[in-house]
This record gives sequence, structure tokens and C-alpha cells, in this order.
Amino acid sequence: MKQFVLPFIISLLLGGPALAQRPVQAIIRTLKDPKSNQVLVVAHRADWRNEPENSIRGIESAIKMGVDMVEIDLKKSKDGVLILMHDNLLDRTTTGKGRPADYTWAELQQFTLKNQHGGPTRQRIASFEQCMLAAKGRVMVNIDKGYDYFQEAYDVLVKTGTVDHAVIKSAYPYEKVKAEHGALLTSQLLYMPIVDLHKPEAAALLREYETKLRPVAYELNFPTDSVLLHSAYQTIPTTGSKIWYNSLWASLDAGHDDERSLEENQPADGWGWLLAHGATLIQTDRPAELLAYLRQHKRHR
Repeated sequence: MKQFVLPFIISLLLGGPALAQRPVQAIIRTLKDPKSNQVLVVAHRADWRNEPENSIRGIESAIKMGVDMVEIDLKKSKDGVLILMHDNLLDRTTTGKGRPADYTWAELQQFTLKNQHGGPTRQRIASFEQCMLAAKGRVMVNIDKGYDYFQEAYDVLVKTGTVDHAVIKSAYPYEKVKAEHGALLTSQLLYMPIVDLHKPEAAALLREYETKLRPVAYELNFPTDSVLLHSAYQTIPTTGSKIWYNSLWASLDAGHDDERSLEENQPADGWGWLLAHGATLIQTDRPAELLAYLRQHKRHR
């Protein structure tokens, strides 16, 4: 780990966080360029190790760090305001209790967010609109738990002028997504299928999207290495789509995860393995360390 953490520390001392940032349009160009070998770093629930998850301060921290995209989750208040929230209940991440849908937006503001240790902070629950205004011109946003609010999320993106900043995703087949949100698939909004490669329907799902949409990227999950030998997976790079891997925990990446890279000090068999198998986006819980590793290997600007 020392081999790539030290250059990262030096770069911060010399350049500072401001030099780590770049305009969002440069990130979007990299994402849409099938010839680019640069790897985009996605911060899971923003910088949740240092700030409350799904918070504006977490997004700000991730931006200063130099990430390309932050991942967020959506729920809806009683009066229809989209908010940043992962769980179905407020209990784990806020000082409130119960479902977000049981409270109006104004009522939700009486609660504060908790930090990763469960302690209360002074930060309030953020709306999706606040999130996109904070991200505007600075970072892309991956909407994870948000398919149920597809149209409403799109309306917020239009209102804030950030349609091209967002990537929304689901594990649904193409025909279902087309039937429910077909008009939006032809807009600036980027849609990404989630494919669990070990499932029987994976090959058909990939083929359907390849022939009918050609999405900007596929999020691929795999509990064992062997599924990457599947012929359907092998053709993805030839279609111009990017490959997104999750280095969050072992069941998503056959153990080539953040823990392998850092806690076990085997980055070549963690992040390095993902790079060797076509990664052009990696979602991580260790964005600062992953950025340092990629920069050392000249895979991030």
C-alpha cells in the first residue's frame, strides 16, 4: 500500500485539493469516449467514511478529493420531495424514526444526519435538487436506488440543468425500461443496466441492450471469476460501452475488492485485477486510495 499512498500524499501537499478537480464536461467526455483508457472513480454514497452518507458535505468532500462521480440513493417525502436516503427507514442514518414517506419535507428538516459511527451531526437531510445544484459543473451523479422515481428525478435534472450529469440504472430488461420510460432513453440522460453475470438471464439481458440501446456502460456484478469467461461479457468492449465494476465487497467482484487492495495489501489482485479485466469505471468505498493507485498507474488524469 505504501507504494501508491505516498505519491498521493505528496500530490496533496504540492497541489492541494483544488488541483484535483476538473470541469464535469471533461468527465462526461471521458465517459462517452470508447477509446479512452482512463478509469472514472465513483464514490459510494459519496465520502461516507468522513462525512454522513448521502449528504451535501459528503458530495463536497468527494469533489475536493477529485472523484469523477458520486453515487446517491433516493426516497420521497410525504409531500413529494425527492431526498437523498439509502434505507427505507430514517433510523440508521438520521435522528428520525420511521419511513421518509411519513413526513413532509419541512418535517424531515427537524432531523439531523448521523455519521458513520451512529453519532448525530448538525447536517440536515438533503433534497435531490440540492444535491444536483451542489454537483452542477463539478461532478457526475449516479442515481442508484432511484428507478422508482425515474420521471420525477428527470424533472429535477431538467430544472437544475444537469440532465447530462446523471447516470440512472436498474437491473430490469430493456423492454420493461422502454415501456415505462422509453422517451427518456433517447434524451441526454444516461441509463446503465445492472447485470449479475452469474444469473441465467445475464447473456440475454446483455444481448438485448447491445442490440437495442448500446448504453454508455454496464454495471457488472460477479461472485466468482469464472463468469467473466462468458462470451456475452467478452463482447462488451467491442460495442463501445464502458465496464463498471464495484470494488465494495467480495460478492460483487469475486473478492477483488477494496479490502483485498488495502487491508490485505494486495492491490494488484484487487483494483489491478479489475483494470486487467476491462474496468473503466470503479465504484469504491476508498476513493482517495483508489485515485492514488490509478494515478500511479497512469489510468487517471
